[in-house]
Amino acid sequence: MRARTVSRTLSAVLVFQLGIGVLLVLGDMRDGALRLPGLRTDAPRLTEPVRPGDQRRTYTPSRDRPATAPARDPGTLPDRLTLTFDDGTWRLEGAIAEGDAARLIPQIEAADPPVETLVLQSPGGSVRDALDLGRHLRAAGIGTTMLPGEFCYSACPYLLAGGTPREIAPSASVGVHQHYFGESTILPAFVAVEDIQRGQGEVMTYLDEMGIDPLVMRHALTTPADEIYILLPEELRRYGFLPEEG
Repeated sequence: MRARTVSRTLSAVLVFQLGIGVLLVLGDMRDGALRLPGLRTDAPRLTEPVRPGDQRRTYTPSRDRPATAPARDPGTLPDRLTLTFDDGTWRLEGAIAEGDAARLIPQIEAADPPVETLVLQSPGGSVRDALDLGRHLRAAGIGTTMLPGEFCYSACPYLLAGGTPREIAPSASVGVHQHYFGESTILPAFVAVEDIQRGQGEVMTYLDEMGIDPLVMRHALTTPADEIYILLPEELRRYGFLPEEG
């Protein structure tokens, strides 16, 4: 009887693991867009303006843009961060892809004229690359700027934090949410708990190094990955992204 019970238990575990494997593959094939049944978000779309206490929005970068009026239409942002120089301004725009830090740091170091300030706009992406790039910006004394109506979401605020000094236009949009620190982008609580805990610790240590209050992570940790929490200007000052008004 005991042997039969053990056999059934092992079979159940195997089926469970196979199910996770299928979901992982599907999640990777769909760039993490897969959600478990019944876990639909009821947050307003990103196009809806935010106000105090109503700051969580659905987050589908390929579909929505924030309810802001940028001075220029960036069009479709690149699939990975791209360094460009236009009209006397260095810009770093696009999704943060794995390997972007190693690829871009030599470009920034070799830039002519030298990069003194970077204008950022990104829907986010690789946390590790955002941290590595942010540390390079801080070591090089490069500032970060957000222009009116432009946005910096997900891992991008960590890159923004690396700048010294930092400037954020009042109508710019900065947002945070949960991150996946493992290889896969689905079911991290089941298969990558250690990676998540280590990653969160690294992010909080990094924020502290950059002079940002790690308490900003409370908004990130309570906002699902398919939503974004938009930080209000007073929160950007409270957490140290901007200096307090004097």
